[in-house]
Formats: sequence, C-alpha cells, structure tokens
Amino acid sequence: QVQLVESGGGLVQAGGSLRLSCVVSGSIFSDHAMGWFRQVPGKQRELVAGITAGGGITKYSESVEGRFTISRDNTKNTVYLQMNSLKPEDTAVYYCNQYTVWSGRSYYTPNQSWGQGTQVTVSS
Repeated sequence: QVQLVESGGGLVQAGGSLRLSCVVSGSIFSDHAMGWFRQVPGKQRELVAGITAGGGITKYSESVEGRFTISRDNTKNTVYLQMNSLKPEDTAVYYCNQYTVWSGRSYYTPNQSWGQGTQVTVSS
C-alpha cells in the first residue's frame, strides 16, 4: 500500500514562503506522476501542481502559476512544493498523491489512500 507523509506546513504572513515535502513509500516512486493537492473545509480537493514521473514536465493551476514550483528527487522518493508570494487564499491542507489525468478541475488519482496532509495558513 502506498504511504504518503507530508510535512513543511505552518503559519506564514502574506508574501512569505514555505517549502512542503512529501515522502512516498510502498510503490515504485519513479514510475508515477505526482501532484500536490489542497483542500479547504467544505470544498473539493483541488490539484494545484503536477510533475511527470521523470520530472521533466510540470503543470500548475491558474491560481498558483508563477508562485509555486513543484520538483521531485527520485533518489529520495520525495516530491516538493516551493510556495512563494503566499496569499491568504492559499490557506488549506496540502496533500501529495499520484495522478494520471488532469484536465481543468478534473483529475484521477489511482491511489485512493491519502496521507494526513500538512496545514498551511497564510495570514493577511
């Protein structure tokens, strides 16, 4: 079973930065595209950044384009999310997971087991 452990969240002022990490075990990490998702209470989980298995191609939602950078280290089974110029609307619990399809607001995650996530809170 795939296990996902996210870390690096916290409380930061608007305009600040955070770097999230996610360590993956229980699968061949380098075989899968990975994404960072976020969720606020009462709303659907949103895919905001994705990276291909080899790390050569990245994709971002419009809400984070130009501010967030996703990367991965396949030797460490870890995916990262560098978040700069944070805004209060970035406040959410952030999760990582595999994904295979991403089109607009729709996506598919072959792994239905999620980690505990990491809370990001941006104050104004």
